[in-house]
Amino acid sequence: MICVLSGGTGTPKLLQGIKEVVNPEDLSIIVNTLENDYFSGVYVSADIDTVLYTMADMINDELWYGVKNDTFITNERLAELSSPELLRIGDIDRATKIQKTLLMQNHSLEESVDIQARHMGIDSKIIPMSNEDSEIKILTDIGELEFHEFLIKHQCEPEVKDIVFSNVKPAGSVIDTIKNSDAVIIGPSNPVTSIMPILSLKGVKEALKSTHVVAVSPIIGNDSVSGPASKFMKALGIEVSSLGVAELYKDFLDVMIIDEKDENLKDSIGEIINKVIITNTIMNSSDVKINLTKKILEGIYI
Repeated sequence: MICVLSGGTGTPKLLQGIKEVVNPEDLSIIVNTLENDYFSGVYVSADIDTVLYTMADMINDELWYGVKNDTFITNERLAELSSPELLRIGDIDRATKIQKTLLMQNHSLEESVDIQARHMGIDSKIIPMSNEDSEIKILTDIGELEFHEFLIKHQCEPEVKDIVFSNVKPAGSVIDTIKNSDAVIIGPSNPVTSIMPILSLKGVKEALKSTHVVAVSPIIGNDSVSGPASKFMKALGIEVSSLGVAELYKDFLDVMIIDEKDENLKDSIGEIINKVIITNTIMNSSDVKINLTKKILEGIYI
């Protein structure tokens, strides 16, 4: 049994490789919910939906958001009616979000996602990190911004001074899923706004110490592979490098996987992490994703 900690971009790319190598029934994915919010009256859990669509082979893997070949009739009509959306939500994607919103009238988020996963034919267990609403603020040089304001409206351009997010309780099966797994993979998602929120849940770090943990660095050189991770790490005083990521996870991490371009960091990381594996982590083809998965399994079983 393997558990993956996931955000909404880097890790879903890896999941495309994992599900080709690992039996999906043996896979559980705990997903960040920090950025969940209501938009246009529907509940948007962007990272969860990205994981759902990835596991159902529906993901728009050009944007890593929404459904491939979706249409945007509702989104475009809302703009025509002078009610433009901050998020560009496709029609098929919107149906998923509407269903989740309706399900949550009588079910927890965890239960709602489980129902949706079964309807999509997904054999893996997809678990929101929490059933509670979170709140995140990005403190910048132009003031306090909501996460999606920073990400979409301002295109990640403002200088980030701090990131503040609320503490929430873990969803019911989170801790037991980690404890009962043979290994946990921390995917190459944003360490600050995707992985740290999961790690901050009560009992998670302690559970991770009781199993075998492998992390794939989302940083190559001194920058993130995608997204604003490097900007967020700088704001919190975390070194923007694979070594900085290793420092962040060192209390429970057994194996660190870094890119070939960071081979010079192997010895430094090896001083704080038991095992360091070097391979190509730029997931620009299915072959690379599958090979990276095999390297992860090597870190687990060898």
